[in-house]
Amino acid sequence: MTSPLSGGLGGAIDTHSHLYAAQFDDDRQEVICRAKDIGIQAVLIPNEDVGSIRAVRELCDLEPNFAYPMMGLHPTSVQGNYVHEMTIIETVLTQRKYYAIGEIGIDLYWDKQFFKEQKITFEEQLRWSIDLQLPVSIHSRESFQETLESIYKVGVTHLKGVFHCFGGTSEQWNEISKLPFFFVGIGGIVTYKNNLLKDTLHHIPVERIVLETDSPYLAPAPFRGKRNEPAFLIETAKMLAACYGMTAEKLIHITAQNAQDLFALPKKSSFYDIY
Repeated sequence: MTSPLSGGLGGAIDTHSHLYAAQFDDDRQEVICRAKDIGIQAVLIPNEDVGSIRAVRELCDLEPNFAYPMMGLHPTSVQGNYVHEMTIIETVLTQRKYYAIGEIGIDLYWDKQFFKEQKITFEEQLRWSIDLQLPVSIHSRESFQETLESIYKVGVTHLKGVFHCFGGTSEQWNEISKLPFFFVGIGGIVTYKNNLLKDTLHHIPVERIVLETDSPYLAPAPFRGKRNEPAFLIETAKMLAACYGMTAEKLIHITAQNAQDLFALPKKSSFYDIY
């Protein structure tokens, strides 16, 4: 299958995609083919709750050399039954190889009702990541300071991971930069007109960035408002390359190596030896 998108993403890694979501049920294999066609070599798949475990597992079993699973309880899924859900997820973590604990964190945008439970759940999953020596994929919507507090409480020198869907200020980046083993995940937001993230990027070394789509959400321009998919990562890569004054190929190489190192993914391509 030939990709309808111009350009290529040789060796790129999408570090956050909900490819198991219902939005892909009608054409999931075509979406995967488009991603491979344009050069994406790997996609990290975050879990959300107990209800999504089976879908994550089935997708990663179907594409074992392309889709790499995470496991965790998303903060917006934390409710009164969180102890039960956490018990199941902790057991599932022992049943196969996972590449990160995620998607985890604190979300105070939608609902503050279960903030206390979100914090307890987040910190427990941070401890799992230390015990299992896995990175974390962190969701921190309207909760940046609260998230930092939990990271420092659990043990910043023993944690590593990515602030998923980063769209923050230079001040927030300054705080993240003090965490020695953390990256920021940059997605389609950076392509939006009048967004402030491009200004923040002047303060962020490219060696601390990984690429992501968060598909099916947050499609980049010129696809904004449509269903996002991993192949659209090319638009984010082009914009970031322009911001850093380098070729898209070099930007992809650096960010893919960052993701490879963080998530300990299998090295499958000679692309890493080009630069």
